[in-house]
Amino acid sequence: MKALGKKSKGIRLERMQNSPRWNGSGFANTQPTGPGRRDPGAAMPSLRDFLCGGERRVPAGPLPTHDPRHDWRKPPESGLRATWLGHSSVLIEIDGLRLLTDPVWGSRASPTRLAGPKRFQPSPVKLKELPPLDAILVSHDHYDHLDYPTIRVLAQTGAPFVTSLGVGAHLEAFGVPPERIIELDWWESYRHPGSELTVTATPSQHFSGRGLKDRNATLWSSLSIRTPRHSVFFSGDTGLTRQFEEIRERMGPFDLVMLEIGAYHPAWGDIHLGPANALEALDMLGGGAFLPVHWGTFNLAMHAWDEPAETLLALSERRDVRLLMPRQGQPQEPARADKTETWWRAVDTLNQPAPLEPEALETQAKTLPWPLD
Repeated sequence: MKALGKKSKGIRLERMQNSPRWNGSGFANTQPTGPGRRDPGAAMPSLRDFLCGGERRVPAGPLPTHDPRHDWRKPPESGLRATWLGHSSVLIEIDGLRLLTDPVWGSRASPTRLAGPKRFQPSPVKLKELPPLDAILVSHDHYDHLDYPTIRVLAQTGAPFVTSLGVGAHLEAFGVPPERIIELDWWESYRHPGSELTVTATPSQHFSGRGLKDRNATLWSSLSIRTPRHSVFFSGDTGLTRQFEEIRERMGPFDLVMLEIGAYHPAWGDIHLGPANALEALDMLGGGAFLPVHWGTFNLAMHAWDEPAETLLALSERRDVRLLMPRQGQPQEPARADKTETWWRAVDTLNQPAPLEPEALETQAKTLPWPLD
């Protein structure tokens, strides 16, 4: 099956094996991870839980979106603008350059179109409607971040792909010319030709794999994007780790921070954030305008589809957080952020859950992904 990708070999494999992250058989996190380690009383969800558990895991109707094509015709006044296009796909406009993170336009987060988590609805823009891209960033190789049909199309754009060690083998298998693939170990950087923009792979706490026998065969990373004027952080997928403090010291401060908030579970606290841990990570990173990602697109956990947004909003109101929660396709400049619009409540208002009590909010979100994430 082509969507599975390819294994690394030759010089690529040698470079991976020379990484400090390589443990002899694959890549490893810098601190122990495991089901329920942060919450020992939390049991791993079963297959039955994934198939039948939870309520309101899918929206009752279409999500409101925005067509950004008219907005994209004009450069951002502040020089920095972000357009969330669903899940972890964000078009970042930064000082005259356009970067696209973890592009997923496919109908399912799966190696097949016949099964697996189905997208709630199409992206607000088609791939062919995107403006010219200067770089495409891929944090790791899970299906909801590295999508075979999407890469097949983007391979024709001419843009370079910046990704984590080993993921280049998949990209080549999907049609990206090897000379346009830049693979980074943590703290390695890519300098965009003819500009002062750099992309640096920074630590995260997660795992990788696209099949049954390639667990941790490629690296996972968060990403720091910098120009002389602006700085952006993109978490990819990660659990809460003290490494965020090192990222702040070496790469901060950040004008815009994008952290994952969805697909979390009490037994998954080491490798996904969820809303509460995302706010802790934001503090460790030194703050900045916060654009939550990894929600509102796929059913990847047992919580209600809008629970990450509701929990984050309630928690952030008790902190000094500059929260950006645009509709999919709605461009926002961190320097000109407006008050949060609770657009998701209009989707299935009649079925809205009761607000959570403060004690419950504090214990929400100790996170890990389901098998394909």
